[in-house]
Order: sequence, then C-alpha cells, then structure tokens
Amino acid sequence: MTVLVHCSMREIGWIRGGAKTLRGAILDVLGADGTLAVPTQTSSKSVTSKVFQRAVAGLEPEDRELYAKLLPGYDARTTPSEGMGALAEAVRTHPQAHRSAHPSTSFAAVGRHAATVCAGHPIDCLLGEESPLGALRELDASVLLLGVGYDKCTAFHLGEDGAFHDERPYRCKIGDDWHDFQGFPHEDGDFAELGRRFEAARATRIRAGQVGGAATRLFPLALAADFAAKELPELRFAR
Repeated sequence: MTVLVHCSMREIGWIRGGAKTLRGAILDVLGADGTLAVPTQTSSKSVTSKVFQRAVAGLEPEDRELYAKLLPGYDARTTPSEGMGALAEAVRTHPQAHRSAHPSTSFAAVGRHAATVCAGHPIDCLLGEESPLGALRELDASVLLLGVGYDKCTAFHLGEDGAFHDERPYRCKIGDDWHDFQGFPHEDGDFAELGRRFEAARATRIRAGQVGGAATRLFPLALAADFAAKELPELRFAR
C-alpha cells in the first residue's frame, strides 16, 4: 500500500524508541513495495501565513523587515517541519526520504513510490491536484489517521474548488530568495464536521482500529477527496 499518515504520538502513548520505532513498524507492515508519506509543512516560511503574522505582530516596520531578512529560507533537505508531529519528522529525516519542493506545504515520503509522490509540487499549487496529494490519489493511496481526527485530514483539500475563493497573493522564502505568486487558499475549519459526515455516509469503507491509546481510521484517499468535493459546497455556502 501507499499510505498518507497523520499521527499523534501523545495519543498512542509510550513506545520504546519513540517515533523512529513507529516509522520502522509502519514500513515493515507496508513491505518493500509500500510507501509511507506524511505532511511536512513549514508555514513560517510564508509572509502571508498566520504563523508568520503572529510572529511579527506588534513589531515596528523596520523590525518586521529585519525579522523577514533573518528568517531562514526553506530547504527541502534540512528545514524541519512545523507542527506536524514527531512521526512526520522521523519520516523526513529517514536516510531514503524524498521531500517535495513547496516552501510551505511540503510532503515527505519513504518507499517504492516516494520519488513520484514528492516530484514536482509547483509553488502556485499548495494542496491541489499538482501537489503530492494529487500524486497520492493517482497511486490509489490510503489515509491513516493515527490518534488524530478528521480535522487533520489533508486529503479533504483535494475536494476544495477554486469557486470557494479567489486566488490570493503569497510570498515565501526559499533559501535566501523571496518568491511571489498567486494561488488558491485552503482552509480546514470545517473538516471536523466534514469528517463526521464522511464517517456516517461511508462507514463500510472506513476501517477503525486501535494502536496503543490511539483510535485509528484507515480509508481510501480518493474516497475522502471525492466526498469532500460533494459536501464542501453545501457546508461552506451554508455559512
């Protein structure tokens, strides 16, 4: 299988060897032909992100400029992920890991299709069909929610449509250089409700389980993306 994993180590509980042990266990289960993928996002590299805006809130203009100047730019080889959890970092730092090029919404993968998953990822496609999410759909990947809820399910972003929002400007730092581009914004504030509807409507296609203290859900990525495309218009326009 090819599996996109979202994980909370805290929910699982103590594991000897921590995230690296869990990484090894998943790779063992997937086998030599399997692929393990995770999100390795770095929102701080985008001036237009909430993370960056919180960091510079209250600073004088010259101090904001200095903060941006001193901010390390994104490097796919070395930049740690931000807020993605210990398993994501363990996958990113695996000796055979590949990582996509996007400065704020990258993914990392290990295994047979890792290079395919992480290839491309143009800067103006954050979480759309040309991102690793699209590649994972083409590979008939599954999603494993390991101790986290549907609010963390990035596959739902594939169901978003440009009709929800107009393109907006982005400014991200890669290495020492700033890059300006236009792209469609993504939001996940309604993903928890979307997940409740998904689980009710597609219960026979979702495998529930337990790993340590963590409740788990395993389901086809394309199933989640297609359900999001069907349900999100009603959810968002209702607001």
